[in-house]
Amino acid sequence: MKKIVATPFRLFVAMDWPARIGALIVLIYVIVAIFAPLLAPFGEAEVVGAQYDPWTSAHLLGTDNIGRDMLSRIIFGARNTIGIAIVATVLAFLVGCSFGFTAAVIGGKVDVVISRINDLFMAIPLLIFALMLLTVFGSSIAVLIIIIALLESTRVYRVARALAMNVVVADFVEQAKLRGEGLWWIATREILPNTIPPLTAEFGLRFCFVFLFISAMSFLGLGIQPPTADWGAMVRDNATLIGFGDITPLIPAGAIAVLTVSVNLVVDWFLHRTSGLKEV
Repeated sequence: MKKIVATPFRLFVAMDWPARIGALIVLIYVIVAIFAPLLAPFGEAEVVGAQYDPWTSAHLLGTDNIGRDMLSRIIFGARNTIGIAIVATVLAFLVGCSFGFTAAVIGGKVDVVISRINDLFMAIPLLIFALMLLTVFGSSIAVLIIIIALLESTRVYRVARALAMNVVVADFVEQAKLRGEGLWWIATREILPNTIPPLTAEFGLRFCFVFLFISAMSFLGLGIQPPTADWGAMVRDNATLIGFGDITPLIPAGAIAVLTVSVNLVVDWFLHRTSGLKEV
């Protein structure tokens, strides 16, 4: 019997309408992020007008507090904010899943030690811990990615360990141990294939948390540093306009909200699909 490959098009067709809309919006964001230099009418840090110029045909969304084109900044902000969030999320999953699978497979004292260390870091409020580390080590993009990834990996660890604990008790894992298979084999050949669906859904949710966290840090002035465009920093820099009835600062805030909702629509559908539940 020929196996049907789940191509992106087949998955899209199988989605319900909310998930399709979410997937299309996410795709638009990705395209904008990839082709930002081609789509933006001006450079990312190019000063093209006076401070807070109104919306005109030359500057469709006006200019910011320095005179840079807002539309161009929003387009470049998609590449910067989304790109950094994806890299940080991937790194968080690599670290969290590695330790989670290790703790579940080895068990015993190793599991206890790793779990207690993880609980210790999770006991510290995430925002306060991140602010402290960024103040000490600086706010460069590399430092920002590493700090966020390490902090989020504590959350990923708990999910990965819980999922792996349900798999390691299965007969096929016990057989692999009796054959003398190593930790890497068991983790990648036995546990990972049986935990991919929930981990994929968790990746989508974790990306949203990281994306919002980066925007919040930039809004506070400790995230992505100028002149690099970032939606959170754009809201802060142009917040003065709200007092004059100008909605321009709300556009990057809306871009953050729309992407977050869209990713969650896709994740909700994926969770429903992989859970085995059927429509009533």
